[in-house]
Formats: sequence, C-alpha cells, structure tokens
Amino acid sequence: MEYVQERITTLHDFGGAAPDAPTDRATVVVPMTERDHASLAAERVFATLESVAPAQVLVALRADPEQVREVRAWLDGFDLPIEVLWCDAPPLVEKLAAAGLEGKRGKGRDVWLALGVAASDTEFVVVHDADASSYAETHVPRLLFPLDHGFTFSKGYYARVENGRLYGRLNRLLYVPLLRALDEAHDDPIVDYLSAFRYSLAGEFAMTSDLVRKVRVPRSWGLEVGTLGAAFRLAGFEGTAQVDLGQHEHDHRSVSGPEGLSDMSRSVVRALCWVLEESGVDPDFETLPDRYREWAERLIEQYAADAAFNELEYDRASEHDQVEAYAATITPPSADTRLPAWAEAPISPETVRECSREGLAEHARR
Repeated sequence: MEYVQERITTLHDFGGAAPDAPTDRATVVVPMTERDHASLAAERVFATLESVAPAQVLVALRADPEQVREVRAWLDGFDLPIEVLWCDAPPLVEKLAAAGLEGKRGKGRDVWLALGVAASDTEFVVVHDADASSYAETHVPRLLFPLDHGFTFSKGYYARVENGRLYGRLNRLLYVPLLRALDEAHDDPIVDYLSAFRYSLAGEFAMTSDLVRKVRVPRSWGLEVGTLGAAFRLAGFEGTAQVDLGQHEHDHRSVSGPEGLSDMSRSVVRALCWVLEESGVDPDFETLPDRYREWAERLIEQYAADAAFNELEYDRASEHDQVEAYAATITPPSADTRLPAWAEAPISPETVRECSREGLAEHARR
C-alpha cells in the first residue's frame, strides 16, 4: 500500500474504498463485439452493474446482423436500463457515410458514437470494457467520485497480475518506455501529463458530459491515448484525477495476428503522434526507435526484479521479442483520421440513436 501523489490527483484504495457517487446521474458505456457476449467476464460485468444502478447502460455493439438478435436476447436477461446502440446498423452506416464519416470500424468509433448519445442523456459518462473477470461494483462509483468533486476527467488504474505473471504488456513494454524516451528529449507539459498516469492504456475512464462533447476520438485502439490528449487540452492537470481500481483480470491477446498486440501498437503509436503533433511536439523519428529500445531494456530488468521479488514467472526472451515488434511501429504519423468532437460533428447524437433504433427494428421484423 502507498499514498504517492503524481502530477495529477491520485485517489488510492486504502482498503475497500466505496465512495458515494452520483451513479443515478451517469450513463455507463460498454463497448462490445459479438465475441464478448455471454462470456463469463461479460456476465459478471452486467450482473454487477445491477447493484450499481446507473441511470443507463449504453452498449455500443459492433456486430453483424446474424449476431444481433442473440446479443439483445442475452442482454434482456439483466435487470438494467440497457439500450443497445448498434454501431453497424445499416441506416447508421449510410448516415455516417453521407456525413463524410465513413471509415474503419473499431472500438474508438463505437465508443465515439455512444459518447455522443450518452452525453445527451446524463450529466456524467463512464466507459469501461466488458472483459474484466475481476469486475467489482465499486469500479463505477470510484470513477465517478472525482467528477462530483470538481474534476472533469477521471481515469482508472490497476495492477495486471494474473496466473503468477505480469500482464499489461502493451502499456509496460510500449507506452511507458516510449514516453520515457520522449520525456528525455522534450521538456513539454503534454509529455509530463501523459507520463503522470499509472495505466495510460486502461479502458476505464469517466468524463462530464460537457467534456465529452469536446473530445476527438481515434477510430480504433488509440482511443485511450486520444482521450488523454483531449483531457490534457480540456481538463489539464488540475481537472484530472486517476483512481485505484485494485487488481484487474482481463482477456489476453496474442502479440501477432489480427487485432493482436502488434496491430494494436500501431494504433497506439499513431494516436500518440497525433496528440504530440497537436501540442507542437515533433519527435525525431530517426533516433526515437533506438531510444525507445534503450528504455524498454531498462524496464525489462526492473520488471524482472519485481517479478522475482514476488516469485512470479517472467520470460525475458518473450518481453525482448515484443519490444522489437513494437519498435517497428514507431514511425512518423499518418494523416489524422480522428473523429470530430460532438460539438462540431456533422451529425447529431439524436440521429445516431434514431438510426440505430431503426436498424434494430428492421432487423427484428425479419
């Protein structure tokens, strides 16, 4: 147990923290694909939310038509005010294309759609994934507590230690050493801010609805970094808090393959580059991969010592291989494809909801 404060306010769990929080004024956004539904982790998440009693649960569903009916039927089994936002509903896809917002499907796009709708309904919005097998009813209140006490952005952090091993590999082996390399070369507030979070790639965060309307979101796995970049501009150090969510157990991904960690790393690096570019930070990409490797090697030794101290299994060779895979993704940014802030979007949240409902109704009649 420790009580260290970072550059941003850090709220610790000193033993079962369960603060009073405005759950009745909040929408909980849960992005899901068809593969998530009916899993033991998702079952636990939604069953636990029954005790949390938020004003609304908005499921941002990315699924093909043949899976939609089954997912909706499963969600109907929970005693919750759940609304399914079908992100792939044909009327919605058509409307997005007409507004010039067609593009890659991904978690970021799904959450962006849900954020707009949620911010129209409630004062606060909480976002978290559906794959945490250690999900607890304290998570949403902890994320909301800062928003009821003068902060506008709240980020969760936790330990990823499972089955006698350290996880959180993308955060440990890509993001943290990359930020260390950037911090070494750039004395800039945005780098300080991004470095202040204990688990920057955690998918659990909360915002006031006013802040939601001003946030630009990457379309895919860069969602978390893109959110932090927006929070820096709009909330700053003073308006940001990070909250201890304990120890988390999540689904794990392979390093290679579609939507594996290497694929995700490209999106994370791309989103980070956009955030840095927006703040006027111009990294030297000729030297950055090597400087990243140096920091990653140092951290591997630190993780190895920590693992040994706790009698955990630790595979140095695998960690080194991952660093090499991630280093290959550290390249100059491509064109910025972030979605617009809802305050400036060429489509309204009401239209998004109507198109989703229209698609669901048409599907139900088949």
